[in-house]
Amino acid sequence: MSDVNLFDVDPNWDEGDPEGYNAGYLRVGPLIGAENLGISVYELPPGQSICPYHYEYGFDEWLIVLVGAPILRSPDGEQELRPWDLAFFPDGAEGAHKVFNRTDTPVRVAILSNKGQPSAAVYPDSAKVGVWPEDKIFRLADAVDYFDGEV
Repeated sequence: MSDVNLFDVDPNWDEGDPEGYNAGYLRVGPLIGAENLGISVYELPPGQSICPYHYEYGFDEWLIVLVGAPILRSPDGEQELRPWDLAFFPDGAEGAHKVFNRTDTPVRVAILSNKGQPSAAVYPDSAKVGVWPEDKIFRLADAVDYFDGEV
């Protein structure tokens, strides 16, 4: 058995992330040999978010607040969370969410989810959909008929 302390892990930082979305992260599952469940730790400096408001198809997600007081945006509005609060984001539009830090101290959260491929996420604010593993994001307005280009 492998173990990892979620308070002790050092997150990775992507240099290309735009202002407002500069969050550190570490995918913990591979460190402990997990294959069907994933957990990632995110560290949000003041003024930063994990990612844009979105929801998943095919995945349930759980948010666990470790440190700080993040703001959770969901279909029900915004609410401030505190350490050890737990939020659940079900598959589909009712699970839409965004986590951000409006405080002046870092926030650390963990997100647990089932894993699988392919996956899709919808971004309602920008009317986009992302598809993985293709790593492609499309505008919903570009949708075509099922048989477009086939007949």
